[in-house]
Amino acid sequence: MNRRNFLKTSALGLALAASPISISALDTPIRKSSRPGRLNLSFEPYELKLRHSFNLARSQRTTTPGVQVQIEYDGIVGYGEASMPPYLGETVESVCTFLSKLDLAQFSDPFRIEEIHEYMESVAPDNRAAKASVDIALHDLTGKIMGQPWHKIWGLNPDKCPNTSYTISYDADPAEMKAKIDECEGFKIIKVKMGVGHDKEVVEALRKRSDVPICVDANQGWTDKQAALDMCNWLAERGCVFVEQPMPKEMIAETAWLRERSPLPLIADEFLQRLPDVTRAAEAYDGINIKLMKSTGLHEAHKMAILARALGMKVMLGCMTETSCAVTAAAQLSPMVDWADLDGNLLIANDRFDGLKIVDGKVTIHPDRPGIGVELLG
Repeated sequence: MNRRNFLKTSALGLALAASPISISALDTPIRKSSRPGRLNLSFEPYELKLRHSFNLARSQRTTTPGVQVQIEYDGIVGYGEASMPPYLGETVESVCTFLSKLDLAQFSDPFRIEEIHEYMESVAPDNRAAKASVDIALHDLTGKIMGQPWHKIWGLNPDKCPNTSYTISYDADPAEMKAKIDECEGFKIIKVKMGVGHDKEVVEALRKRSDVPICVDANQGWTDKQAALDMCNWLAERGCVFVEQPMPKEMIAETAWLRERSPLPLIADEFLQRLPDVTRAAEAYDGINIKLMKSTGLHEAHKMAILARALGMKVMLGCMTETSCAVTAAAQLSPMVDWADLDGNLLIANDRFDGLKIVDGKVTIHPDRPGIGVELLG
């Protein structure tokens, strides 16, 4: 791509990033020149609209910025996406800028996923969600070329997909809090977002309605190790299965102290990003939560799960607020994990894809739909 075309593409990406994006904007994606026998990349910003406000330990939001990606090869299209909650440090602008720098048309073989990852690393460091969007689209594309879903390519049994948790967070509005609890009906495990100062209230409200097991995500919200231990003991008495990222990721010694005393397993989330972090996590946590937007996609996520198992750790598979594209891609790995938190598509009101289903609380993926297992709606 020459300098003039690069600047034109980048300027368009920045302009789109600065304005609200609707479904109609998807009719005019940012495209690079299409070449037969080559990988052809296109992408467009897409804002995810949450069904309810998302109240975390350090933030509150009603939308999540995203970028939708397509990679075409000889008439076959693979879908991917980047979802960027604020703590990831990526934006629509940064993702579009990174994707604009990629020249995937230099590759004539879409199966060279390892080589393409090496190329993306050479273009710029970090940009994990941006790289994940390409990785997901490549897996979708190559699976479609082979006519097989990725769980089958990996030798995984879809019947072993776990139940997924359904996420709720505290809301000061009683009616809104009741609506959130109502939506948990039918799920076998409920995930409670904590660290916002009303931790026990949500659990007590749930326990008035249901005895379904819960898991807890403190989102680094507990900073006192003794108070964290007291909370773990309190939660263990109320049917909690595990606690995710109880303390700030920098507090490694305090987390290790807590693990030695906690009756509940501790799972690393914000602490864990990519493959090298798995071994570090084993020093302070009982398990890891793998998310495609942090791991740069399925290619590395698969390696992380294998390494964690080798280290004797529990494995959880999570997601951000995403469309069914990225969530269903992650679900292809779910038969090899202990726990799943794959409800991100259920939390948004403007999904673009048909993909995984939750049947009686269980992650259910199409046994034969090729690639990552999604179809574009409309």
